Amino acid sequence: MTAGSDGPKQIVWEGKYLKVAKQGTWEYVSRTRGVTAAVILAIDDGHVILVEQYRVPVGAKCVELPAGLVGDETAGEEIAAAAIRELEEETGYRAGRMVDLGRFHASPGMSSEAFTLLRAEELTKVGEGGGVDAHEQIEVHRIALDQVDVFLEAKRAEGACADVKLLLLLAGRLLG
Repeated sequence: MTAGSDGPKQIVWEGKYLKVAKQGTWEYVSRTRGVTAAVILAIDDGHVILVEQYRVPVGAKCVELPAGLVGDETAGEEIAAAAIRELEEETGYRAGRMVDLGRFHASPGMSSEAFTLLRAEELTKVGEGGGVDAHEQIEVHRIALDQVDVFLEAKRAEGACADVKLLLLLAGRLLG
């Protein structure tokens, strides 16, 4: 048993993509099949590449850093390769290389999901982006770094939400 645990883990429910577990009084969700995520920080000439798409759990469009699942279709997929693929599919930008910035947890009190943050380098615009499936309907935004807060304020006024990982871009302004 690890520090802070309350006994054996029980799987309460398991679907194709998620499972709900209980350990003592803790209830939390996990991804199935060992799938993880890659989140991409893509800066192009002083502009950050963001995506906006409808997210069912929040019932609204959400502004986010480009991201995608690793290993959901190909077992053993490399994180950097998945990030390069996802960035191009979602945004139309191809990265010459990805730099691993570390592994993070966005909501460790509710989910065991982790993601690897990668910085895309050597960017080339090769397409329109928007995703590979009609159901994705991803809008691509190229926003000047010093205008991210203004952009997000306008998007919130339209009813969109902002993913927590965007705090990375707002930290300087939030900290004073």
